[in-house]
Amino acid sequence: MIRKLLSTVVVGILASASTQAADTELNLYTARHYQTDEALYANFTKATGIQINRIEGKEDALLERIKNEGANSPADVFITVDASRLAKADELGVFVPVKSTVLDERIPANLKSDTWYAFSTRARVIVYNKVDVDPKLVQNYEDLARPELKGKVCTRSGSHPYNLSLGAALIQHDGAEATEKWAKGVVDNFARTPKGGDTDQIRAVAAGECGVAIANSYYVARLINSDKPADQEVMKAVGVIWPNQGTWGTHVNVSGGGMLKHAPNKEAARKFLEYLASDEAQAYFANGNNEWPVVPSVQVTNAALDSLGDFRMDDLNVGTLSQTTAEAQKIFDRAGYR
Repeated sequence: MIRKLLSTVVVGILASASTQAADTELNLYTARHYQTDEALYANFTKATGIQINRIEGKEDALLERIKNEGANSPADVFITVDASRLAKADELGVFVPVKSTVLDERIPANLKSDTWYAFSTRARVIVYNKVDVDPKLVQNYEDLARPELKGKVCTRSGSHPYNLSLGAALIQHDGAEATEKWAKGVVDNFARTPKGGDTDQIRAVAAGECGVAIANSYYVARLINSDKPADQEVMKAVGVIWPNQGTWGTHVNVSGGGMLKHAPNKEAARKFLEYLASDEAQAYFANGNNEWPVVPSVQVTNAALDSLGDFRMDDLNVGTLSQTTAEAQKIFDRAGYR
């Protein structure tokens, strides 16, 4: 059941400034396509009376639409996944800063930029075949380039934002030269040409086609939660590692969004973004896709994620990943990681 969303926290967050006229609708462009997000929209409308008009699509198509609409765009808020995609939107100049004490205080500094905010986090984990690979060999992302893993590594495309963001983080932690050496080592260790999504990598590891892969944590949690016998067998065959616990921590990425520059309903946009930072909304926003809330005080019970144990996340500011994403793409291209 959808929990009733009328706590004093939400009421306080959604209180509008008395000097401003109340908006009656919000136009949301979103690249998130999770069924549980429906509860977010319904509860926001119930608490505020603001009707949400939603347009869903791929990130690039939505950004192109916003760009083409220009000053006439009806869009108030844009939401997507991955810091590199949020940064791309920022580079296009579509976002505008939001004046909000609520957002300033509740969203940690490393999970926001000057113009957009993260509302949930996901981690990039290492998945290995329990029979074929000694977990001691794959405790860090850097280990994926080890000669012992020749012919054992599988990943999705190196041009995918998830891998580019990881590459961008590696550049900032290890340097460009070391990251290029790493990328070449990973390519040398490929069991197959990169293809498919993260779930495909996990299945390939379980089947023995690969010995090790990298995947976002929520894909692992989905398989753990699955009641399908085939998925249960997959998870019996693989182990999961939180990488780099002895160094800079496991790489995390985000879902997030911001107010658009030409938003016609700026007050509604602010309310909606503040609502996403509320305790109840954080639980829906994160748990709906097996992620974690960004507000430190919010606790989410997720048996699948809990079964993987605690980990130390990289505290690198996700807003800075865009500074090295283009360089990561060039490095991957030179290494043949496509």
